[in-house]
Amino acid sequence: MTQLVRGQNGPLARTELLVTVEVAAAAELAAMLVTERGVVRSDADFVFYNQPAGPGVRLRPGPGGQPGELRVSLSAVPADIAQVRVVIALDTIFGELPAPSTAVTDTAGTCLYEYRMADLGREKAVVAVEFYRRSGSWKIRAVGQGYAAGLAELATDHGIDVLHEERPESGCPNQTSPAPAAEIRTARGEETLSLEKRAKLDLRKREVAKVLVGKGVCGVRARVVLVLDKTGSMRRNYSAGTVRRVVERMIPIAIQLDDDGHIEPYLYAADYARLPDITVDGADAWSAEYLHLRGRHGGIDYAEIGGSNNELPVMREIIASVNRHRQPTLVLFFTDGGFREKAKITALMREASALPAFWQFIGLGYADYGLLHALDTMTGRRVDNAGFFSVDDIDTVTDPDLYNRLLGEFPDWLSAAESAGICRGAA
Repeated sequence: MTQLVRGQNGPLARTELLVTVEVAAAAELAAMLVTERGVVRSDADFVFYNQPAGPGVRLRPGPGGQPGELRVSLSAVPADIAQVRVVIALDTIFGELPAPSTAVTDTAGTCLYEYRMADLGREKAVVAVEFYRRSGSWKIRAVGQGYAAGLAELATDHGIDVLHEERPESGCPNQTSPAPAAEIRTARGEETLSLEKRAKLDLRKREVAKVLVGKGVCGVRARVVLVLDKTGSMRRNYSAGTVRRVVERMIPIAIQLDDDGHIEPYLYAADYARLPDITVDGADAWSAEYLHLRGRHGGIDYAEIGGSNNELPVMREIIASVNRHRQPTLVLFFTDGGFREKAKITALMREASALPAFWQFIGLGYADYGLLHALDTMTGRRVDNAGFFSVDDIDTVTDPDLYNRLLGEFPDWLSAAESAGICRGAA
């Protein structure tokens, strides 16, 4: 076994390798596959907790915040990849901990190289070692390059589009050309999340931003209202954790749209309850407290909400709140069907079309959604203020696909509402 110092390199006679690290704190292990220019070809070349496999590299995360291990098959790395860089990231700074070390072993368990980084300070992320091509063979180099701003700075330095720089062809509301880059916003409380949760959240925020930029609504601000069906037929969605995961996936939308990144949630059945706002750092505790079908939670008697469908009370309350706030509002309405009061609901949607709110209805599971399918052809509205899609199993829908569906019609409504004088000052 060879002990490396910063900048030292060495040959690699083996191409099947295992990389492990020792860090005296919860840490994330990751890898960047980069070209001769030192940048990734796409986001797929960033291997980390939420994307544990890349070409020739696979991450097995460890339990309880432990970094886990990277399995590297250099023979499977694409020819246009020049280096595989091993990354370690922390919530704290390296200088407050004993020196971390990186070990590289072969498949027989023989330790080939070890690198102990003894001179780190304010860094929160570091490239520990890299495997690189030289004259048709692979070598290892001890890098030890740190980034004080953490994973975001490291990712940007390697060509990962943390701040999406795409420019839409059409202009953004209330903004003049050229359009500014889409901001990947941060909400208060994100800094308290674990590295794993922050990485997943960052990816999802970027997907939301891509949709908004692609639709030409840079910098738009809107309230985000979440309506969750708690009727008896939703039992499986609650017991399986589907509704909890829905809440988690809506948070990036609120961060990108709402001024404070909060979600304004409602539970409904025969009646409704307006629940406390969902925040980034409080989402897990919120879900544990409020996502139930019966009982008493957070001072609310769930029996009073009932267990059968009546959408009218919650819809009227949301319309009243839009009238009070007079701000652009995105209503994300999750249900598994019902909507029996078709004439009254149709009348409400016509009334709501004069208000600055877009209603995105999402069907959870296979059902006869009847009225919801007819929203796009509903007559008598000032603007088309609603959309609908259903999914048999929302957990099988990828984040890019889900956010495209959730936000696909909202920008078109926003433009129509501005033209009709319904919605102003959205940006």
